Amino acid sequence: MAPAPVSASQSVLVPTYARAPVAFERGEGPWAITADGTRYLDFGAGIAVNALGHAHPHLVKTLTEQAGKIWHTSNLYGAPDGERLARRLCEATFAERVFFTNSGAEANECAIKMARKYHAAKGHPERFRIVTFEGAFHGRTLATIAAGGQQKYIDGFGPKVDGFDQVPFDDEKALRAAITPETAALMIEPIQGEGGLRSVPGRFLKLLRQICDENGLLLIFDEIQTGVGRTGKFFAHEHYGVTPDIMSIAKGIGGGFPMGACLATEEAASGMTLGTHGTTFGGNPLAMAVGNAVLDVVLAPGFIENVGRIALRLKQSLAELKDRHPGVIEEIRGEGLMLGLKLHTPNTDFVNEARAQGLLVVGAGDNVVRLLPPLIVTEADVAEAVSRLDKTAGAIEASLKRPAAE
Repeated sequence: MAPAPVSASQSVLVPTYARAPVAFERGEGPWAITADGTRYLDFGAGIAVNALGHAHPHLVKTLTEQAGKIWHTSNLYGAPDGERLARRLCEATFAERVFFTNSGAEANECAIKMARKYHAAKGHPERFRIVTFEGAFHGRTLATIAAGGQQKYIDGFGPKVDGFDQVPFDDEKALRAAITPETAALMIEPIQGEGGLRSVPGRFLKLLRQICDENGLLLIFDEIQTGVGRTGKFFAHEHYGVTPDIMSIAKGIGGGFPMGACLATEEAASGMTLGTHGTTFGGNPLAMAVGNAVLDVVLAPGFIENVGRIALRLKQSLAELKDRHPGVIEEIRGEGLMLGLKLHTPNTDFVNEARAQGLLVVGAGDNVVRLLPPLIVTEADVAEAVSRLDKTAGAIEASLKRPAAE
């Protein structure tokens, strides 16, 4: 039987996204622009991906030049740009080994496998379980939805992948109770993004390091959303002086080009020997060229310091906004240019109204709206965004005062 015809106006994409009724043709810095020229101030940055905004000249030039050379060779051959990018990441972080991936979920898969293989290689294959924290989001693969533990992502996909034990956020007693002779690692986001911009207290991150050292566990930081300058440090854990054994990164490191990486100490990566892990596209020449270009900008003297300065101005302005609209905004959360508005009113209404005001923001769990602007935003961009947020909150307040339709 022939399939029913699909009309030109009917999407044939798998309907797993609630897409907003707007599409963008091009971008300039912090602005996303539709085909008819309508401009939106982009404080979502592709969910913290477009770290340097849209069409950054250095990234465009680098990608264009590389596209004219070679795109893909596979990891069967040498990778000079990958070697260079890996070395630069190691020099700027705790890491001594790097494995490149195409996404954050793949970076987390690598981190999970690395932790398990570390113990197996030392003669303890029974140590495979990883303790994670309620509210976490680590990706959409079968293993990473199990690691995140959120039932809404697990439902309908068969038995939950074994090996993950969730404990409440910032609960030392529950954490210690969850550690058994089968535990291999602890895994946490320094700031939960999807979970509602909840910052892990520095004392708790230090406690995790202590517990790992006491029990021979590996500490995994998921810095996919918090990394590459987003919080005013190259990586968020630097705020607290706590060093992981393994760290997953993605989003900002590609500046909009799909890439991620798993960073680790020599010891933590010691089980990942020849043939134990692989990828077809990870570390391809296009991604490596762009990743190096991103570091050219982000690691330039003064860049990350300026992110911190702009972020402080934004956070102060948001505090004033909260004071003006206490019936809408309950709390300001986050660090650097990874901030959230915890709302009294539905966050979906706020996201939609902000878009109507020409501002793009992103929803999150716990009724939070995320503000994730490109790291290249100026004080003028911040002032414009706050003005549009002010109008958004005002419109929400006005809607609350209107009598319900009969």
